Amino acid sequence: MTKLIVNADDYGYSKGVNFGIIEAHLNGIVNSATMMMNMYAVEHGVELAKLHPTLGLGVHLVLTAGKPLLTDLQTIVDQNGVFLKNSYWYDHPVVDIEEVEKEWDAQIQKFLSFGLKPTHLDSHHHVHMIPILHPVIAKLSQKYDLPVRVSPESQIVGIKPFTDQLLTDFYGSEIPANYIETIKERINKGVESVEIMVHPALVDNHLKNGTSYCFERLTELDILTNSNLPEGVELVKY
Repeated sequence: MTKLIVNADDYGYSKGVNFGIIEAHLNGIVNSATMMMNMYAVEHGVELAKLHPTLGLGVHLVLTAGKPLLTDLQTIVDQNGVFLKNSYWYDHPVVDIEEVEKEWDAQIQKFLSFGLKPTHLDSHHHVHMIPILHPVIAKLSQKYDLPVRVSPESQIVGIKPFTDQLLTDFYGSEIPANYIETIKERINKGVESVEIMVHPALVDNHLKNGTSYCFERLTELDILTNSNLPEGVELVKY
């Protein structure tokens, strides 16, 4: 039996995102989410999470969206105190890695301050998989004894992988309606645990004005709430 984790990224981004993820959990197959601790609807997300403890919840570490929690950072923000863009991190960035560690540690600490127990760590735009940040995520993984999302292309020394395989192709404007029913075609032979990265949401103005990946999230929500798992695959329960 293959254990499946359907993890909804971007929890906390907006109330619409939060409501969409909860809908996909209560009436669909989403069983996990990761929260962006520097975003608009964090407190709202915490309230909903405490009402629905069967949704596993981890930390979606942020380095490429919005403003950091800390105010004394120099090399990972622009002149307006906003995080540097995603593209910067994938183009030989020159930064103080200790600033990343301090900020990410603050994000984890904020999550813990709400009395929540995190299931795992991942990151917005997968920045923790960039080689120069491997030591940072490994140190935080060990400090908090938390597994980390990894992909075959980015093996990170010093962490415990969240699952054996990560699927990132449940994304975009052309997701097959039968993606879940045919999921076994995507699972590697011998794999015991799989994570599907998803982004369901109900669209609100905060989401619509903040990201180009917007209305596709409604399609994701529709698929996730109208799909059945094939025989031999079962959801991890929290």
